[in-house]
Amino acid sequence: MHDLLDQLSGYFSDIRSRPWHVILTAWCVACIGWIGMLNIPDRYQAAARVYVDSQSLLRPLLSGITVQPNINEQVTIMANTLISRPNLEKVARMTDMDLLAKTPAQMERVIADLNKNLTLKSTGYGDLYTIAYENRNPTLARKVVQALLTIFVENGLGNNRKDITSSQKFIEEQLKDYEIKLETAENDLKNFKIKNAGLMPGEMGQDYFSKISDMQDQMRQTEMELHEAENRRDSYKRQLSGEDPTLLTDAISSSNTPEIDARIESLKKNLDTLRLKYTDQYPDIVATKNLINELEASKKKESKSRKPLSGSGPSTLYQQLNVSLVEATAQAEALKGKLDAYHSQYAQLRGQANRIPEVESEYAQLTRNYDIYKKNYETLLSRGESAKLSGEMQNKTDIVDFKVIDPPRVPLTPSFPNRPLLASIILLGALVCGLALAFLIGQLKPLVRSKKSIEAITDFPLLGIITLIENAQSRTLKHRSRIFQGISLGGLFVVYAGIMTKYLMSAAQ
Repeated sequence: MHDLLDQLSGYFSDIRSRPWHVILTAWCVACIGWIGMLNIPDRYQAAARVYVDSQSLLRPLLSGITVQPNINEQVTIMANTLISRPNLEKVARMTDMDLLAKTPAQMERVIADLNKNLTLKSTGYGDLYTIAYENRNPTLARKVVQALLTIFVENGLGNNRKDITSSQKFIEEQLKDYEIKLETAENDLKNFKIKNAGLMPGEMGQDYFSKISDMQDQMRQTEMELHEAENRRDSYKRQLSGEDPTLLTDAISSSNTPEIDARIESLKKNLDTLRLKYTDQYPDIVATKNLINELEASKKKESKSRKPLSGSGPSTLYQQLNVSLVEATAQAEALKGKLDAYHSQYAQLRGQANRIPEVESEYAQLTRNYDIYKKNYETLLSRGESAKLSGEMQNKTDIVDFKVIDPPRVPLTPSFPNRPLLASIILLGALVCGLALAFLIGQLKPLVRSKKSIEAITDFPLLGIITLIENAQSRTLKHRSRIFQGISLGGLFVVYAGIMTKYLMSAAQ
């Protein structure tokens, strides 16, 4: 530790023994630095602060009714892309900087300078932005900031309206396309139903297999009724074959066949009821018509064959049996025709068995397409109304409000260089350079300062020391030298103080 202190003391003695090296070096370095500082051109920075207010009162009121984009995200993206080449070219045109560029290379330098010196910063809240630009011309700096601020506000308002307009146009085009698709799907579905009438799934509340089962039940029921009608007809024939037609009084022979008339009237009423429900081709209607025609023919035939009242006529029982036979025969024929019609329909249904799955599959596909088109059309229609309302809201109100907190102004003091700070750094650097030079010379040309240094250099023991006694003239010269050293060093600080005073007073004004 003692050796280290001795070594440091030796270094300090080397520097102290060469004060003029320190002072002259400091003066040279300081003068060169300050002259260079004065030659650095001034640069002025213009700045503006703008607040983006996206908290509109209409947004919560119209939530769920209108399309509300993420305004904060859009503003962030717009801010990040503000300093782009198209915008920089627009700024150059707005500030007439493009007039200074005579060639494409010069224009590239203008764009590069704008890109280098333009800054856009956001605060921690994300809603307050600072636009700054630095240039040698303070007026031009303000113009550039004003131009970029204008572009920032216009893009913020214009992009939202442009997005809404584009969305409305796209939705309208899609609505027209889906309207055509929906009409086409409706026509295809209608034509398919007409073409495959009777084969549609669930038609008349029944499917194909239910129709087959019902048709089989109706056929069995009709066969039973036909069998009963044929038995009655055969029974009447057997009874008529053993009856004497001449056992009757004159009173009965004068009858106008009231049984046939009553039967015809009942069948006509039943026919009217059936026509209210079915078409004329329905088997029951056809059978009823045939039965009425047969009864009418039987009535006419009986009227023609009737004998005068004064003579002998057929017996009452014979007439009744004859009418019953005619009715039973007509009913049997009608049921037979009805059964034949059922057999024909059953055969037709059985023949369509292979067609049913194909019809159901195609019908399901057509229905699915129609439902999809209808759902998309209704969704687009709803979205179109929302987009329309959003456009009205954008046009009549300001969803995003740009508030300029600090407008750009022409700067009066340069932002670069900071000459007071730079002058202080130059002074400190000059002193360090002087001390370093004195230390370096001391290492190259060391001086003997102590007994140990002599013994270390000569490797001989020191036998004695002779003290130097200064006379008056030597002391006077040494004193004057120290005065000049102090004046020289003080002059350096006086010059520094003058520089600081000048620029601090300029900044205060």
